[in-house]
Amino acid sequence: MAINNYPLKKYNYRVQIDNIDVAGFSEVSGFDASVDVIEYREGTESINSPRKMPGLTKYGNVTLKWGMSESLSFYEWVAGISGGEKAAAEERVQDIVIFLQDDRHNDTANWTLVNAWPCKYTAPDFNASSSEVAFESIELAFEEMRRNQ
Repeated sequence: MAINNYPLKKYNYRVQIDNIDVAGFSEVSGFDASVDVIEYREGTESINSPRKMPGLTKYGNVTLKWGMSESLSFYEWVAGISGGEKAAAEERVQDIVIFLQDDRHNDTANWTLVNAWPCKYTAPDFNASSSEVAFESIELAFEEMRRNQ
């Protein structure tokens, strides 16, 4: 089988939350990971610059954006956390998988956000002279990101 040397396109994807396919996101953004740099130098070092060692890994928040519908599921997830109804970790966190797909909608790569939970909800803005879709979004904090495939 020949290897495709073309870069993957970013417009076909699907999102799975706790092993359930969730449809209708128009944008998924904010994937990033960074590793803190720890500098260390002893007074007896032969060079006048510190050694650099890896420190803690930090992940940015991921934003899911969708055209508003009558569903309240994401808003209720956020409200349950902020209101204290979902205090236990097993009730508030989910594993979320974002699958990148090819033009035939075959999964080509995926990223798993481990122990994700919504830390921000954004309601749509309104404009009486605009012909646009109303968008909602949630921002997800998570503890680990895994790249698969």
